[in-house]
Amino acid sequence: MTAFRSGLFIVLFYGLTTLMAISGLPLLLGPRRWTCGWRNLWIKLSLWCLTWSVGLRHEVRGLEHLGDGQVLVAAQHQSAWETLALHLAIDDPALALKRELYRIPLFGWYLSKVKMAAIDRSGGASALKRMVTDARRLADAGRPLLIFPQGTRVSPGTKAPYLPGVFALYKALGRPCVPVALNSGFFWGRAAFIKRPGTITLAFLEPIAPGLSRAEFMTTLETRIETTTAALAAEASAQLGK
Repeated sequence: MTAFRSGLFIVLFYGLTTLMAISGLPLLLGPRRWTCGWRNLWIKLSLWCLTWSVGLRHEVRGLEHLGDGQVLVAAQHQSAWETLALHLAIDDPALALKRELYRIPLFGWYLSKVKMAAIDRSGGASALKRMVTDARRLADAGRPLLIFPQGTRVSPGTKAPYLPGVFALYKALGRPCVPVALNSGFFWGRAAFIKRPGTITLAFLEPIAPGLSRAEFMTTLETRIETTTAALAAEASAQLGK
């Protein structure tokens, strides 16, 4: 039954995505807010499909830590789920993402319209500078910045380093950094077909004030995320009977 429900979600998700990507093309000719509204509707409908087909819901904790939204959000990345849900929990975030995503037909056009901070993973120091420049421009427009500090999806229980890009943004922007922990990987695994019913928890944690040294910041960020992640992992395991 779990496999059937997961398959049903895949059909619904890709059908919805294709339909909305094509029907929304005229919006790309209008103001940016039209495309952002269409994106948010797509995400809401996608998460509704996930709840209806699989029985997978979510709860958000610690929204008060976002304050006025002028923050850098550093989120753990366990599955594709948070790439959707974080756009609803945070008001119009500018996501630091791989530049190659802009080359995907249709999808890349929407990314260009909503404006994100692009990262060229093969570009070295010069690519990092370009990302910081993009981020400053987007921050000056009043948008919160969102980055996955480990750079890729990391399965629960797996260790992966926190990369220097997050500190580069923290230092350049001079904003508080809000860490985010979650347990989505227990329900929607990295590149996994099966989606399991339950409740994903997304937790915004106490902000890290600007001005710390690189070593202090990286240690604080990793400690806060990993400590809360361990507690959320226990909650997920209890739900799944592990």
